Formats: sequence, C-alpha cells, structure tokens
Amino acid sequence: MKYAIIGAGKMGRWFTEFFLQEGENVVVSDKDEKKLAKIEKDLKVETVHNLEAVKGADRILLCVPMENMEDVVKEIHLQVQSSQIVMDICSEKKTSVKIMHQYIRKGLVLGTHPVFGPGVKSIANQNFILTPSGMKEKRFAKEFKSWLEKRNACVSIMSPRRHDEVMSVVLGFPHFLGLAVCQTFLDCSDLHKIEKIAGPSCKMLLTFAKAVLSEETRFYTSLQMNLPETTKIVNLFLEKSTEWLSLIKHKDAESLARKMDLLKTRLAKIDTDYDSAYAAMHKTLEISAHKS
Repeated sequence: MKYAIIGAGKMGRWFTEFFLQEGENVVVSDKDEKKLAKIEKDLKVETVHNLEAVKGADRILLCVPMENMEDVVKEIHLQVQSSQIVMDICSEKKTSVKIMHQYIRKGLVLGTHPVFGPGVKSIANQNFILTPSGMKEKRFAKEFKSWLEKRNACVSIMSPRRHDEVMSVVLGFPHFLGLAVCQTFLDCSDLHKIEKIAGPSCKMLLTFAKAVLSEETRFYTSLQMNLPETTKIVNLFLEKSTEWLSLIKHKDAESLARKMDLLKTRLAKIDTDYDSAYAAMHKTLEISAHKS
C-alpha cells in the first residue's frame, strides 16, 4: 500500500512515521521546502511536490490546516483517479468533507479525525473518528475502522454534522473554559503566589488552563469560530454558573448541598449504566467465543 501524505507539519510527520512503522510505502509532499528537507533527512522518506505525490498513491492523506484545505484539494483534484482514496484529518468535518466532495469527482473520500496530537507515541488507546457520507464511504469506513482497531485504536463512526456537534463539547467548550479560567487567575491574583500554596483542585485548574494556552493559536481560533454548537454549550455553562452563584450569594447552603447531591446521583447512575452495558457486552462476546 502506498500512502501520499500531503502536509509535512507535526501531524503529517506523525502519520508518516506511523505508516512507515506499519511497513507501508510513504511519500510526503509540502510547499514548504524546509519542512520537506527536514522530514526527508530525519525519516529517510521520499519527498515530492503535491501533484507528484498523488500519482500512484493508493491512499492520499491530507494533513493540512482547514484554511489551506480548499486550495490543496483544488490543486490535486484533477489528478485523483477512481481507484484512489482521499482522507483528511481536519478537526471540523462538515466543511472539510464538503470541500472534498465538491472537487473530487473520481476516487473515494473519507473524513477522519484523529482526536490526539503529535505528542502521542502510539495509536493504541487513542480516539479516532471516521465521518463517511454515502454507502461506499460507509463500507470503506467499516473496513478502515477494523484496520485501526487491530492496532488498538478506539474508533467511532458518525456523520460529519454529528462529529462537529460532538467536538463542540469535546474541544470547543474545554478550550473556551481554559481561556476564561486562565484570564480569571491572572486578573484576580498573583499567579506565582497562588501556585506555591495551591491544593490539588487549584493546581489541576492551573495545569488545564496552561495546557489550553500552549496549543496552536490559529488552530483553536478556527475551532471556536466554526464548531456549530460551542456558543450554545457556553451559554448553557453560563446559565448553570449563574444558578450556582445565586445560591452562594444568597447563602443558601441547604439548596447548594441538595444540588451537589443531585449531581452525584446523576453521575453515579451514568457510571452504573455504563458498567452494566460493558459487562453485558463482554458476556455476549464470551458466549460467542464459546459457541465458536
């Protein structure tokens, strides 16, 4: 299998190493000659220009930012043949999948989202989302899901629209929260003093806020602007925050305690339901294995 990795950034490099370790033939392309020279030197991989990379590749993986997605697809789309599969790794799937469908008339396209960064050492236990549209894409998504799961990845399949709704919770809301938490700490106190005397909860919040600020600015700005449900979820958070704050302002300790206990009950029920479903699944698998 020959993979063309278009984009020699951090994730492009990660997938280049991943497929090389899998024994696949890999070629990498990028308009940045310095990135290409470095990845060629470090990984001893063939590097070419985008159109050359597409030629002869079985699968083409677009590891480019959303703002460059349309330009790259427009550049390569006439080169894509019916036997080829084109995938992308953008974090916003509705837009990226729409772009691929708009321009790529031959070949198969599949939106994918590796929900991890380039710092992970292995795909094992990492979340990976596939977003097919149409029967052919769904068939390939099931096949690719099986391939990834054999490498111990945790794979989900959903529509591009549903993916973006979920990512509003998974990425958009936590990032927003981290920004607000960081600014609150900086504006209300001497951060160095706070860090010296902080307990576990405070340290956890500080670590979380710093982690959010360490992310690439343009990438997360794009997420905030484009994930469809982030505003709705943040408004819900602000509404709930107002409810909790009101109880504190009014010194209503009894209602605050009841509200906390209610949350504990709801969480416990979710955990119990999950454990029951997990146990039932394993029992079914054991019965199936015994029968076979």
